[in-house]
Amino acid sequence: MSAVWQAARAAVRRRRLQTLVIWLVTLVSTGVLVVALGLVDAASAPFDRAFAQQRGAHVTASFDRADVTDGQLAATARRPGVAAASGPFPQADVELPREVSSSLGLDSGLRVVGRPGPGGPVDRVELLGGRWARGPGEIVLRRDPNWGLDDLGARLQVPGGPRLTVVGFAHSLSRTAEAWVAPEQIGALHPKAVQMLYRFDRASTAGELRASVGEATAGLPAGSLVAQQSYLALKEQIGATARAFAPYLLAFGVLGMAVSVLIVANVVSGAVISGFRRIGVLKSLGFTPNQVVGVYLTMIGVPAGLGCLLGAGAGNLLAGPLLEFAFQGPDAGVLHGAIGISPRVNAVALLGMPAVVLLAALLPALRAHRLPAARAISAGSAPAAGRALRIQRGLAGSRLPRPVSLGLGLPFARPGRSALTMAAVVLGVTTVTFATGLAATMTRMATAEDVHARDVTVYATALRGGKEVKPAHDPAELQSLLGSLPGAAQVVAQGFADVRIEGMSEGVVLDGRRGPDPTLGQGLVSGRWMRGPHEVVAPSAFLERRGLQVGDTVRLRKGEHELRVRMVGQELFGDGRSLYANWPAVTSLSPAEEPNQYHVRLTAGADPARYAAAARAADHGVSTAVRGPNAVVQTIVGSASGLTLMLAVVAALGVFNTVVLNTRDRRRDLGMLKSIGMTPRQVTAMMVVSMAALGLVGGLLGLPLGVLGHALVMPEMAGAVGYVLPDRLMQVWQVWTLAPLALAGTALAALGAYIPARRAARLTIAEVLRSE
Repeated sequence: MSAVWQAARAAVRRRRLQTLVIWLVTLVSTGVLVVALGLVDAASAPFDRAFAQQRGAHVTASFDRADVTDGQLAATARRPGVAAASGPFPQADVELPREVSSSLGLDSGLRVVGRPGPGGPVDRVELLGGRWARGPGEIVLRRDPNWGLDDLGARLQVPGGPRLTVVGFAHSLSRTAEAWVAPEQIGALHPKAVQMLYRFDRASTAGELRASVGEATAGLPAGSLVAQQSYLALKEQIGATARAFAPYLLAFGVLGMAVSVLIVANVVSGAVISGFRRIGVLKSLGFTPNQVVGVYLTMIGVPAGLGCLLGAGAGNLLAGPLLEFAFQGPDAGVLHGAIGISPRVNAVALLGMPAVVLLAALLPALRAHRLPAARAISAGSAPAAGRALRIQRGLAGSRLPRPVSLGLGLPFARPGRSALTMAAVVLGVTTVTFATGLAATMTRMATAEDVHARDVTVYATALRGGKEVKPAHDPAELQSLLGSLPGAAQVVAQGFADVRIEGMSEGVVLDGRRGPDPTLGQGLVSGRWMRGPHEVVAPSAFLERRGLQVGDTVRLRKGEHELRVRMVGQELFGDGRSLYANWPAVTSLSPAEEPNQYHVRLTAGADPARYAAAARAADHGVSTAVRGPNAVVQTIVGSASGLTLMLAVVAALGVFNTVVLNTRDRRRDLGMLKSIGMTPRQVTAMMVVSMAALGLVGGLLGLPLGVLGHALVMPEMAGAVGYVLPDRLMQVWQVWTLAPLALAGTALAALGAYIPARRAARLTIAEVLRSE
């Protein structure tokens, strides 16, 4: 064993550059593998991990308080199939004025539950700020973790009820309530329902949930269960943003793993093959075949093992912030604490990458294991000429410069090594092309809404000293005032009415606009914008959820008022609850409705912050928000750029390694060429051309794969959040964009080849011709 170790140590010291390349490639590849597997793992089930951490409710059930007693409901927790339960909790539905709810980021309809604390066996509510409600006059509001918590101390006047002070903000992944009060307070809100929270033994499908709920509530009075909320529906809704990220994260994850495995296999197998001559020498000195294999596995395994350990650590450091960054978005709060590198990812990387290294080293080492010493020494010389020599002779007869003709023939000397290198380049170009298309489409999506359409948003409510203040001007006067301030180009008033579509149970928010450009810069997939009170425009998600399409007519109803409208356009973005209309449509259904926010487009060069300050000074009853950059677009483009850079570095290292090995294989050839007059610059050109040729072919192969990946992944990302991408957002490829991408493989290969080529060119003739 000591002889094996000494021989391996001597080989490591003797081939320092090769050892450095092995260490560096395994380090970077393991880091990429950790990031890639982490992305795949996080994209697959972020909701499930967060749901398990909070012990979320599989079903939130509401019962009629007049039909059941608390004792009957408590008994359901002991029914077969019920794994855990919390409750009963009294539940009240409170209607707030829209201006009050908007100022606190709430819906106008507030489900309030009387609960003694945030803990319990089901739905462990996470307190984000402040404290839990301890007695009458206090309330805790539900907020996602990425929201601001600056409304602590605000007062909420319940119509016909008590005045409550906001003492805390909490987060419930199960969304069992929008607010919580102490049990002593809930009576003043006149609860008509009682809430039970269940976790079941069988809850993976909607059918299992229905059966479990039926079994748990068997024996209760008929009709006492008035409503139930399934976690599956929440998972579908909450995970929309994560599902939008998942396709592109999976694409990068698969590409990252493929590139890493290819490069490691290329580096390690090439290192062993290039050492065949030394294997023959060791055999001639008395080393047994098994000892020879042990020498090379040790020589490869030591730097590779160190690289894997350091790479795993670096991957965790990079992946943590990257995952948090990648999952920032409107629904990111529900994934709080669930995004990160799981231990199984590190286990797979720390076991899988060394396994790839040893397997890549073992196969060629076993080949040397069977060779006699004389043949092994012969195999370690320059590769057999054969086909490579015939190709080089054919190229020599062309009019190409001699360094170019020789360089183009070099890849055929080691076809297996060249194939692995080119495959890595293909995947690198595929990644660059895919990321370029992704960034172009995301940028077009961001600019599909005119960035100047609403530079400043003015809200018709403000909090001053913890108290709500309303504007001093009526809506028409306020709109005129905002339009008269310096820098204002146009002002569009916006208000909302809660209505219903006749024949459908789900409510609809009618989004009414009044002003010169009621589109607010939003883009259309098809159709046109509304022109009269009987026309509306619907988001893609709205139409898909209800099975409607442009041209359909529906009847809207609110109380005694109704309005028949025709859908004349399909809007690109938007949620599944909103319909866009002109202001007369809103007042025909809700005559008392008034605009509660104003979107201001500024003149060229106007300062949004200065205008916002002027608006607040003109009327102390308004608050403002300045339009900022699109966070989701920045997230996707930024993370894609980082991942692309990592994969490009790994691919360049693979090319670097190939040139190092080719240089070692052809030391004598290089010496002969230099002895007959080839200059160092020509040697460098020959080695760079040899890899640039592979890069050019790899670029031409990787380009259509990247375009195909973009065409497959982008619709999946958009469909996950209910968007339909029109052709103008998908058709991002032009000749002037494809041409540089086609040359990306050449640039990648040339970059990786240049440094070792320069090193080979600086070798003296005597040094390269002497016997090893």
